[in-house]
Amino acid sequence: MILHRQREPLVLENVPEPQPKPGEVLIRIDACAVCRTDLHVVDRELAEPRLPLILGHQIVGTDVASGKRIGVPWLAWTDGVCRYCTSGRENLCDRARFTGYTADGGYAEYCTADARYCFALPDDYTAEEAAPLLCAGLIGYRAFRMAGDARRIGFYGFGSSAQILAQVAQADGREVYAFTRDGDKTGQEFARKMGAIWAGGSGGAPPEQLDAAIIFAPVGPLVVTALQHLAKGGVVICAGIHMSNIPSFPYELLWSERSIRSVANLTRRDGEEFFERARRMRIVTQRQLFTLEQANAALNALRAGEITGTAVLRIR
Repeated sequence: MILHRQREPLVLENVPEPQPKPGEVLIRIDACAVCRTDLHVVDRELAEPRLPLILGHQIVGTDVASGKRIGVPWLAWTDGVCRYCTSGRENLCDRARFTGYTADGGYAEYCTADARYCFALPDDYTAEEAAPLLCAGLIGYRAFRMAGDARRIGFYGFGSSAQILAQVAQADGREVYAFTRDGDKTGQEFARKMGAIWAGGSGGAPPEQLDAAIIFAPVGPLVVTALQHLAKGGVVICAGIHMSNIPSFPYELLWSERSIRSVANLTRRDGEEFFERARRMRIVTQRQLFTLEQANAALNALRAGEITGTAVLRIR
């Protein structure tokens, strides 16, 4: 399914099987989860993708040469020599390439990927179960670690990442407070099912002050809302790659050593740590399955807020 122009539907086409370059693997794809970042690319909220482009960066498939199952994440390549790469911050590399954005991704039957940036996956997860872990899980986990030892954590937007991180937080003895669109009773019930001890609309207040808040929804005003419910010394973490403008707010909301942070991409170390967690505990995801040919329908459903959990393209 190919994106030829932003703000237009993907087109189903037959293309030649990609040929791996030195250091790359050819992957026969089993499943690819749909991410809101894919939607940002289609809707031109992220500029300058490589066009034409095959979207998708939560890929589970088989290395054709070795027969081993592997996962392909958002981070596709870094230069390894810049000041960010040499200081453990390869997620900030200026020359980085990204799967399904500046390199072809997983809305297809085959793809290639740099073997150094692929992950071995836990054996007891099916392809459909593992696919959401490769971005919703990985970048969500990076955001979760930025919360430090926060006991009470608010999740604004309870979708693909939040359903995974709620389970990790619960396993760590944290309390999760989930915020959905006002009136979204289905989403709030889903949040409680996945481990939140409280769920309500984002226009309301939690029963306790929060030690940290993670903003998964791409809605800038939620940063100010979260600050209003943050305890002294707390942090608001913006977990998305795109967000609408954050409105101005009085300094008193930030005072008392509150802070705002953003999350950019992931490092391979994030992935290694997260998948070790996934091996030690069973992460359950609610998924809605689509065929490859239904990729536009999956994106439209995500845009309309009709996906509870994660949309996954089942390729085989």
